[in-house]
Amino acid sequence: MQIRTRSGGHDFEGLSYVSQVPFVIIDLINLREIEIDVKNRTAWVEAGATAGELYYKISQKSKTLAFPASVCPTVGVGGQFSGGGYGALMRKYGLAADNIIDAHIIDVKGRLLDREAMGEDLFWAIRGGGGASFGVIISWKIKLVPVPSTVTVFNIPKTLEQNAIKLIHRWQVVANKIEEYIEINIILKRGSSSKKGESTIHALFQCLFLGGVDQLIPLMQKSFPELGLIKEDCTEMSWIESVLFTFGFPRGQPLEVLLNRSQITTDSFKAKSDFVRIPIPEIGLEGIWSMFGEDGAQGAMMVLAPFGGIMDKISESEIPFPHRSGNLYLIQYTVHWEQEGDEIAQRHINWIRRLYSYMEAFVSKSPRAAYVNYRDLDIGVNNKGYTSYKQASIWGVKYFKHNFNRLVHVKTKVDPLNFFKNEQSIPSLLSGGGR
Repeated sequence: MQIRTRSGGHDFEGLSYVSQVPFVIIDLINLREIEIDVKNRTAWVEAGATAGELYYKISQKSKTLAFPASVCPTVGVGGQFSGGGYGALMRKYGLAADNIIDAHIIDVKGRLLDREAMGEDLFWAIRGGGGASFGVIISWKIKLVPVPSTVTVFNIPKTLEQNAIKLIHRWQVVANKIEEYIEINIILKRGSSSKKGESTIHALFQCLFLGGVDQLIPLMQKSFPELGLIKEDCTEMSWIESVLFTFGFPRGQPLEVLLNRSQITTDSFKAKSDFVRIPIPEIGLEGIWSMFGEDGAQGAMMVLAPFGGIMDKISESEIPFPHRSGNLYLIQYTVHWEQEGDEIAQRHINWIRRLYSYMEAFVSKSPRAAYVNYRDLDIGVNNKGYTSYKQASIWGVKYFKHNFNRLVHVKTKVDPLNFFKNEQSIPSLLSGGGR
């Protein structure tokens, strides 16, 4: 019998609510209290709350406090924070897990532990190592971060005819070095071409700037003039309004949409991730363009999220999330489909696997790194029974690099018989553990 813990239900491979063996779900949906302490700039957030609920509650208490977590508002904080958690404030304030200062967890013995009681090793492990391997996280104490009362956003779409490839190539050497209070993501999607009946990739340059438009324009003219940003492209708003903008809610929506826990889409999808350390040459980007024109690429998307800023200054071993200095950006690949049937599903899954194979030459190596919150069982899985350190390392080192070894030792100490396990849980070193 296995335990599956669900806070928001966003596990990309469904490991929080699906299993090939008998299991029970611990559903944290009703554990969603949020207490904001404006004076001390902290908050206690129960693990069943969503990022949107947290952002909304912060905004009701302060217009100049925020938290650096997910762009998607329906993600549960229990899982997201325990895997790292990044968003539009990452370059300025790091990950959600970098801003956790206490936690409550129920361990394998049924004890409710805070940071002091669990000890620093376990507290380290659950901030980026995936909490489901170590117990059931009940709540987090987080450090809120200051933001100005006015921020500036823009969305600028570019097509192949508008030099999108050259702009993306240039972005690769700009976005991670520009001032840390500017975050410029790129979203690649297939769309209609200006030529009738043809399709192309749209590259959407999406920015959050912590300041006013009159500060942003000269910074962009200095660092990224090729994008051609003008004042009319930009909109000033509050930070909480930028949360809605960045996720793609229509303008004028009430803030209360952040309280809606329903999934925005109910289609099927497959996701993967990569980290880029050397700029992809233009010919490599052209190959991506070509693949997006293939039959299985309907519903495909790539999101490029720049690193740099404070991410370059935090040690790889500070928390289990090791992807710090030297990374230019993170890639999230997804492909979605609505039709049912194994043949249709396999067509899209095969396509994203081919794209992932094509990208091998351009991304991180030894290991080819991946982000644990973009769960991908293609990179390796545990056995149903005992899994050796060597076998688990196949996927574990990709997510955690050298931190995987410490995670395994923490697991062996706090859950030696491997009670909390799934297809990609941290294994115990205890011989035969989890049989």
